[in-house]
Amino acid sequence: MSELLRWEECLEKIQALAFRDPEVIEAVQWSRLREHLRYVGEHSPYYREVFRNAGITPDAVTCLDDFQRLPLTRKEDLARGAEQFLAVSEEEVRDVCQTSGTTGEPVCLYQTGSDLERLGLNEALAFGGGGVTAADRMLIVCAMDRSFMAGLAYFLGAQRIGATALRTGSSSLAHVIQTLKLCPPTVMVGVPGMLIALAERCLDQGLRPAELGIRKIFCIGEPIRNDDFSLNLSGQRLQELWGCELFATYASTEMATTFCECERGCGGHLQPWLMVLELVDEDGNVLNEDGAVGEVVATPLGVRGMPLVRFATGDIARLHLKPCACGRRTPRLGPILGRKQQMLKVRGCSFYPPAVATALQELPGVGLWYLEVRDAVDHDGDQVTLVLAESPDLPAPDAIQAHIAGRIRVRLDIGIRPALEVQKRVHDPAYRKPRTWFDFRQRSC
Repeated sequence: MSELLRWEECLEKIQALAFRDPEVIEAVQWSRLREHLRYVGEHSPYYREVFRNAGITPDAVTCLDDFQRLPLTRKEDLARGAEQFLAVSEEEVRDVCQTSGTTGEPVCLYQTGSDLERLGLNEALAFGGGGVTAADRMLIVCAMDRSFMAGLAYFLGAQRIGATALRTGSSSLAHVIQTLKLCPPTVMVGVPGMLIALAERCLDQGLRPAELGIRKIFCIGEPIRNDDFSLNLSGQRLQELWGCELFATYASTEMATTFCECERGCGGHLQPWLMVLELVDEDGNVLNEDGAVGEVVATPLGVRGMPLVRFATGDIARLHLKPCACGRRTPRLGPILGRKQQMLKVRGCSFYPPAVATALQELPGVGLWYLEVRDAVDHDGDQVTLVLAESPDLPAPDAIQAHIAGRIRVRLDIGIRPALEVQKRVHDPAYRKPRTWFDFRQRSC
């Protein structure tokens, strides 16, 4: 029996699993994890070597402590040889997607037909948890091209739910606005910054975004909430412009699984049928306390093409273990606080670049910007320079420095450079995403 038929036959059970007692959820996850370990041990060259080096077999992993003694898989392992993770023949591969390369070289991920079915199920569970139904029209304002997984996943999820997909992409606001007029959607998926720009362009053309019939927006790629789940400035601006429900999401290409908020808006829910979630500290120790902050480690279940075990994402988040007000009993993740390799330390104070981004959102007149990081000369830590695009409306450097210091307790060096120069660095055509981080440190980070 195919994975798709298995999923379709027990879809209601999959949806209901998150509401069951924790003991039931754990038992189901453990059963699927044991199956996953046996599969990778038999089919994945990389993990066959992992088990061989550890001197154990997959069947010898009989408890969570055994599982957590397996080594973490990191992005560097994938980059060194993604083919070693391929667990099927080339003939079984149906799609090749690439990671964004935000923190390193892009990596190819190979997906089978079963993996694509699983991807659709994942997004259907995420969207369905947010109240999307077959009666909705979903405007997908993100890339379907350039080998990105995201747009493809959202399309497959809409299809699985039965909703109508409108695949405008994000390259032309004019085309998106035309679609809003010709085929009005009820749901949108996109990056908050892009959707804010879209709403402002609508206003320029005499259209009121809040009157266009959008009832839900699923936000990807950028945070819309603070650590306490209140809306940050981007979230507030989105809600002000579109006047609808907002849902924060978190995912990565390697995970092929989404953490999506429910209508309560208090963290992205784990889909227990599709993933085992861990958080680890800097030394790799597993964190099990409610409110703990650590690196997200994911084991996606049911993947056949390139299955992963204990994949360390590099993303830092807060773990929430108390039951959600919606009734789900699964762990939740708060907003991503930053990337592990991008943690900065200036004179004893640690922070992540997203904290700088949030502070800059509060200042009018700030356009494009990026951070340059070097080894500090006069102290043990980092020298961080915030480079901003020159503009007549830009606040004075001293004012920018003081404002940021009031938010993160660190006074950054400020550099003002011509707008065209900054634009070329941020939007470098050699990269698939805008870059706001340039690391010139010589030591390992």
